[in-house]
Amino acid sequence: MYDKVMWPEPYDPKTSALYALNDIDVKAPPEVVWKLLVDAENWSRYFPPEDRVEILGGGAELAPGTRFTRVTVGFPMTLHVTEYEPFTRLAWETTVDGDPTGSSAYHGWVITPTDDGCHVLTEETQQGPFFVEELGRKHPGALYHYHQDWVERLARAAEAAVARPAA
Repeated sequence: MYDKVMWPEPYDPKTSALYALNDIDVKAPPEVVWKLLVDAENWSRYFPPEDRVEILGGGAELAPGTRFTRVTVGFPMTLHVTEYEPFTRLAWETTVDGDPTGSSAYHGWVITPTDDGCHVLTEETQQGPFFVEELGRKHPGALYHYHQDWVERLARAAEAAVARPAA
């Protein structure tokens, strides 16, 4: 059995408006997947939709407490890393910039070693009028499909990194 995201109380899937779970087996070690995840400003190298990420306050990678911004499907957001366990767990809380409703989201990643590499699981919950309207009503299923594309591309990038000969 694989671990799941550890939810802060306001983000529990049982009480959230929207929830998605995506996972994939990756033929690469957890350290390779981890490096791709914490290198947020370069996510677009393997996942083009995430081409507008900026770590605030310096730093080249996500770290405990890091604040960063991104524009996802046209919406600017501010994020805060809330969980950081190297090679195992990464999570952040998200608010939508300029959203007067206070809508928020929580996105977690869990990496579990396997005999062939690792298992990557990502889960996200969203609550508030902004997310309900944009992803619940206007684009049902979009959160799941976006994350499925992300985990598949992450897996391919990690496996390609392992396949490349060392320089």
